[in-house]
Amino acid sequence: MQSALQILFPPQCLGCGTPVASDFGLCADCWRDTPFIAGPVCDRCGVPLPGAEEGRGDICDDCHAIARPWARGRAAMLYQGTARKLVLGLKHGDRLELARPAAAWMMRAARPILTPGMVVAPIPLHWTRLVRRRYNQSAHLSKEVAQAATLDHCPDLLVRARRTASQDGRDREARFLNMSGAILIHPRRRRHLAGRPVLLIDDVMTSGATLAAAADACLGAGATSVSVLALARVAKDA
Repeated sequence: MQSALQILFPPQCLGCGTPVASDFGLCADCWRDTPFIAGPVCDRCGVPLPGAEEGRGDICDDCHAIARPWARGRAAMLYQGTARKLVLGLKHGDRLELARPAAAWMMRAARPILTPGMVVAPIPLHWTRLVRRRYNQSAHLSKEVAQAATLDHCPDLLVRARRTASQDGRDREARFLNMSGAILIHPRRRRHLAGRPVLLIDDVMTSGATLAAAADACLGAGATSVSVLALARVAKDA
């Protein structure tokens, strides 16, 4: 049956649609144009660290300058090239089939920061934005990551208390001010995180303002620690 389906609907590259050998894969050209993060990275935000030694837990300049409320962080790829195209397809193009392979890439990056008993939760959308978009791409990613890591998933752990303006075009200070107090713990979900570590999932990390607001909410509600995981990371030289 599977062979018949592959004859009728041959696997296509997630990036460009050309034929590939297996489902949920990238062709050679798109793979080369997808900047997967590997090697030494900042232990707080996952950005690549040239010249650092892998596994030492080094911190980038931004994470030295900004007080991050979370303990550790990783990202699967840099937000450029085919990676940017895939993120935008998942976020705005109704391409929910990307969530499964994207979560597999995120899992490879996340293994050093996963701990037993973690609660996995997505960055939430405001309900007005969710109605317009019809789905939360971060919730689809968090579901797949939790399943792959065999961790508890709480898709509505966090709520957007108010609709924030777009972060696009804002400098770092304005991004953090825009997100101040915008994310809260769902009042009926506090028991899910009290005394437990939390893994927050988002599609893209830029300044970290949104993840910081979510991490503050989790820690304020009794989480023992917070780690963050993004599909893509915006880097200064990207």
